[in-house]
Amino acid sequence: MKNTIIIIGSGFSSLAASCYLAKAGYKVTILEKNKTIGGRARQLKKDGFTFDIGPTWYWMPDVFERFFSDFNKKPSDYYTLDKLSPAYSVYFGKDDVITIEDSLEKICATFESVEAGSSTLLRKFINNAKENYDIAIKDLVYNPGVSPLELVSLTTMKKLNQFFSNVKSDVRKAFSNDKLAKILEFPVLFLGAKPSNTPSFYNFMNYADFGLGTFHPKKGMYQVILAMEQLAHELGVTIKTDAPVEKISIEKGNIAHSVVSNKTVYNADIVLSGADYHHTETLLDKNYRQYSESYWNRKTFAPSALLFYVGFNKKIKNVEHHTLFFDVDFDVHAHAIYDRATWPEEPLFYASFPSKTDSSTAPTDKEAGIFLIPLAPGLEDSKELRDAYFSKIIRRLEELTSQKVTDSILFRESFGVNDFIKDYNSYKGNAYGMANTLLQTAFLRPKLKSKKVKNLYFTGQLTVPGPGVPPSLISGKLVSELITKHHPIVNN
Repeated sequence: MKNTIIIIGSGFSSLAASCYLAKAGYKVTILEKNKTIGGRARQLKKDGFTFDIGPTWYWMPDVFERFFSDFNKKPSDYYTLDKLSPAYSVYFGKDDVITIEDSLEKICATFESVEAGSSTLLRKFINNAKENYDIAIKDLVYNPGVSPLELVSLTTMKKLNQFFSNVKSDVRKAFSNDKLAKILEFPVLFLGAKPSNTPSFYNFMNYADFGLGTFHPKKGMYQVILAMEQLAHELGVTIKTDAPVEKISIEKGNIAHSVVSNKTVYNADIVLSGADYHHTETLLDKNYRQYSESYWNRKTFAPSALLFYVGFNKKIKNVEHHTLFFDVDFDVHAHAIYDRATWPEEPLFYASFPSKTDSSTAPTDKEAGIFLIPLAPGLEDSKELRDAYFSKIIRRLEELTSQKVTDSILFRESFGVNDFIKDYNSYKGNAYGMANTLLQTAFLRPKLKSKKVKNLYFTGQLTVPGPGVPPSLISGKLVSELITKHHPIVNN
């Protein structure tokens, strides 16, 4: 049988692809460079605390359901999902907090209390977002980005103008209150670009937020990785950790015949990489690389991040499971990320306190805190900078929530640009892949199938459909469909 597939990396997209390919009858082996699987979605355990190192938001539950249903399974076969109530809160200043509840009705009431008449506008806005969501998630994003014709249909043609306007302008036309506008602009940050550079069509993220809600898998997002690992094993996938790939070897006819890891040669009929796209191409001789260094340098990358994982010896007050701190100027911070590539003087930041709703993540009467500052990729990263920025955000946390927490810190771990590079071979240390701007959407993104190596494929955040956990699951499905199309099972 000429059906051996080697997959590089074990993030969401790689695990998804491995399941589809194993189900189709291929012999699949995953090689993961780190000690544990999951890619960016690994887990940190320390002194009775548990932290998700990477993604902490569970949005678009229908995408997860669709993935597991492809194997006649349900998420509930593997993990327990709770809908967060409230979904999150947003600090705009001391004693100035807007809480986003767990239903559109409640959110409309909140908007109305802030700005009279805004609930009517919000319903209209979310109805449009739902239309876009139905088009995008049920149709568009399940295309492989091979041709611009994938975007052409009767429904998309009616929405054509939304690809040439942007989320920020649409939000600001409808909502005059700056705080409400910022809340509506927030979800597209998951797509890796400024609201002013994100096509209006992507307001479907607002439906994901307000229409579907925010969920939490008990014991953390890593439970989804463990579920996918279990499914992969059930389907016959082999997973090897501590197995960094050093070389993809090409033979005559531009065919990848093997990969090298820890001086061991793994023969392959097909090679699929869910590792960083740019890094994967450096494993090839130059003449087999599709994209030049100048190509990557020209692209708009999603931010990197500085993260802190903090154990507190007491419960933290006046915060929710997810809490956003928008008490400084978003545009100034965004300018530092996307235009100047510098450290922001006063950063916005996000905090997750999973132990607010999940007792498994911290010892009794203690709190687990995850803090994230979005940053430009490629920045200088040092202990001194990390210490300074931790002090900035903890000071703000104390001021805004009216409590002292510094003396209650049991420990803190950090993860930044250098770690994204070291652990994930991430281009410039980006955290979320390539931004979904107009010129980096669908067929304009790096391709799932190599143009130079006949049996080399890619999946994940730098290719189709884009950044985020649900898109990564979809990416794994899309690439598996391409592989089964171009390399059908051969029986000797």
